[in-house]
Amino acid sequence: MSKRILLLGAPGAGKGTQSKRLAEEYGIEHITTGDALRANKDMETEHGTPREYMDAGDLVPDAVVNEIVDAALADADGFVLDGYPRNLSQAEYLSEQTDLTAALFLDVGEDELIRRLTGRRMDPETGDIYHTEFNMPDDEEIEARLVQRDDDTEEVVKDRLETYYDNTEPVIDHYREQGALVEVDGEAHPDEVFERITDVVESEA
Repeated sequence: MSKRILLLGAPGAGKGTQSKRLAEEYGIEHITTGDALRANKDMETEHGTPREYMDAGDLVPDAVVNEIVDAALADADGFVLDGYPRNLSQAEYLSEQTDLTAALFLDVGEDELIRRLTGRRMDPETGDIYHTEFNMPDDEEIEARLVQRDDDTEEVVKDRLETYYDNTEPVIDHYREQGALVEVDGEAHPDEVFERITDVVESEA
């Protein structure tokens, strides 16, 4: 049976990196809320299209996000969900729509999250992401043009984490109370994190 994996964690916890590896490992879809919304901007729902909210600069309501993600899941032969559910309402909706193979939480301390996020640098010409401590380009010309994105400054990072804690902690508690959550040390080496995740997925299959 195809794997249906939920990966939870704060911004900077490594969800994107691990999700891509899982998608490749199991031949499943990597589904993020942002990608699903962009791919279905004009999908009609009871509450309008995502485009109406996105063009107005408004948050897309849960009811619309739920329908969009549900459509993406229905089209996928197995998936790893990254960035959804973001709140308890979305988590409860997801539980009604599908049975997960595994729900995993990448546990990373706040100081480490801040270090990871504030150290990120972007190449404005290619969009490639580097890091001042872990991954700088060998090419001096590329290094010279790297910039820090506005949402990676320490002040903004702390605000993003605060929002995450307020909205997503109840989601983590939801799965924990169900006995479905497996916590993984997200501060370990990425290869170790991946090995731990796949061990959990294989044991739950």
